[in-house]
Amino acid sequence: MSKSSPNSVSGDTRCRKCRRAGEKLYLKGARCYSKKCAIERRNYAPGQHGPNARPAKPTDYGKQLREKQKMRQMYRVLEGPFRAYVAEASRRRGVTGENLLQLLEMRLDNVVFRLGFSTSRAQARQLVSHGHLLVNGKPVDIPSYQVRPGDTITIAEGSRRMSVIQDALSGVGSRIPTWLSLDAHQFTGKIVAAPRRDEVDSQVQEQVIIEFYSR
Repeated sequence: MSKSSPNSVSGDTRCRKCRRAGEKLYLKGARCYSKKCAIERRNYAPGQHGPNARPAKPTDYGKQLREKQKMRQMYRVLEGPFRAYVAEASRRRGVTGENLLQLLEMRLDNVVFRLGFSTSRAQARQLVSHGHLLVNGKPVDIPSYQVRPGDTITIAEGSRRMSVIQDALSGVGSRIPTWLSLDAHQFTGKIVAAPRRDEVDSQVQEQVIIEFYSR
């Protein structure tokens, strides 16, 4: 698995999605936190008329669709599974929108990214699929696997020297959310608690998405 493979494909396409949305969707992971981010350099819609384009006034449906697509793109979830997440969020107690965000945040691939074992969710998905992660000491290769508070996520012993993991951990800084803990020396992270809404930095209007599916 090469260092550049997970992020080299369709990189410009991901940046165009952020520019079209007018905000960071964090589709390129660590790059989105740097000055190299497309939104930092060119915060206008893609295309030759981008800088001077007059934005159309969105309808309520358009706003809902945009938020739904934005969240799907951020967490890299197809429409079918995303609908299933919405249905599950509706069945749970509490605020449906926050339940949805919590379900997506507690996917294994997202947790791997949040812990700093990868530089993007795309890369995290690949690491999980290729069998480089253990959950509570057992190998798990399903990116959508739902972790729970108390679970321990560990990089497999034979994968710890991989450059993509070493490079990701070297640049993780202070981006670990409060609902997770990381021991970088042991290549281990732990789910301290289920994330609260104020602990998730995803800039989405989750309740608008619920309205979209409630039409």
